[in-house]
Amino acid sequence: MTLNRLFKLQERGSSVRTEVIGGATTFITMAYIIVVNPAILSFAGIPAGPSTVATILTAVVGCLLMAFIANRPIAVAPYMGENAFIAFGLAAMGIGWQQRLGTVFVSGVIFLIITIFRVRSWLANSISTSMKHSFAVGIGLFLAFIGLYETGIVTSFVAGMPVEVVAHGAKFLPTPDVPVKIGNLHNPEVLLAIAGFLLMTVLLFRRVHGALLIGIAVTAAVGCMFGFGKMPTGVMAWPFGGEYNLGQIAFQLDISGVLRLSFLPVLLTLFLMSFLDTLGTLVGVGATGDMLDEKGNFPDIERPMVVDAMTCMFSGLVGTSTSGAYIESATGIREGARTGLASVVTAGLFTVSLFFIPLVTPLQHLRYAYGPALIAVGVLMIGSIRKINFDDLTELVPAFVTIVMMLFTYNIANGLTAGLVVYPIIKLAAGRWRELNAGTVVLSSLCLVYYLFGLPH
Repeated sequence: MTLNRLFKLQERGSSVRTEVIGGATTFITMAYIIVVNPAILSFAGIPAGPSTVATILTAVVGCLLMAFIANRPIAVAPYMGENAFIAFGLAAMGIGWQQRLGTVFVSGVIFLIITIFRVRSWLANSISTSMKHSFAVGIGLFLAFIGLYETGIVTSFVAGMPVEVVAHGAKFLPTPDVPVKIGNLHNPEVLLAIAGFLLMTVLLFRRVHGALLIGIAVTAAVGCMFGFGKMPTGVMAWPFGGEYNLGQIAFQLDISGVLRLSFLPVLLTLFLMSFLDTLGTLVGVGATGDMLDEKGNFPDIERPMVVDAMTCMFSGLVGTSTSGAYIESATGIREGARTGLASVVTAGLFTVSLFFIPLVTPLQHLRYAYGPALIAVGVLMIGSIRKINFDDLTELVPAFVTIVMMLFTYNIANGLTAGLVVYPIIKLAAGRWRELNAGTVVLSSLCLVYYLFGLPH
């Protein structure tokens, strides 16, 4: 069979049906990016219509590259976090969106160069096993927190307070001792989300194929039956004309304006955020699908990193933010996806959505349906905590710092950089400097420079 030979389905213990289910599940849990990414980038002055098309095209290209270059079931799309940095983090510098896109492209070029020379894989493989598995634990808890917040099971401390009080900030409302609180458990959508999570848990326990996808579909169907869904404003739209005309932003990037010394903190920040986000995601989803070797390394990691770099360059050219591997891929991997065929399915669904943007948009507001899947995957990913060395404080403390900083700063890169800075400090303090290698020192130094001269957020 052609697909079997092309994607090595039998060799990896998978099937066409499993890959299709996995790819569809990944698409559903990450399709919110179609709406969210353009909304965030609009604050940078990038028009939402063309930005929506650029977002989808980037996901299509990234997923196809991942399928045929790396043969991995890992979806690629514009990153959350990096898009906020592009939109809000650079606002104080007073630079236009053309230069911001130029920064994205230049970052991609740097990624590609250091990947070709195997610097990225050298740095990735220099990290200890405990630290790598702390990435998976942190990302799992991060996903669960996103799911809890998106569904309303957990909400902001200020939720429900009079807008006049909240709007005036600390003058009327001091910084709360508890930044989040339990949501409104009388809200039908919150109850739907809880029921959806329990349904997915039961299906996973019974090893039902497509458990997450079935749970999402059933929860969405029940919610829509009770009127908890918005009707689309239309069905189809031509994605390359009118309000969606990509010509407004494609190839409008300013590269020469970025190649200045004053832009070094911006490039350093994007470089480290994207590098560590990709590394953390690959290790996290790799642990979920038993793809890591005995040392916790992701085999042949250069291929997905090349894909990451190429897609990042494409992002800058087409008019969107830095792209890379998506943690939501773990949902498809939990459904059994093991090959690039799942990424082809995800790319295909993104391609279809390109022509149905008015129809797809309301679906992304069904947070009570896709949110529980993120919580369920978070539960499954924390199993990696067993591979952290709890008997060695020089391994446990940096792993702990990684996890808590990732979760409580709501930023994956913050957790990775903090843990990697702390790791050699603890080793040196314990008199165990011989356990450090050159890659660890280089990576730690880069992370320290990020905090000293970059733009952490």
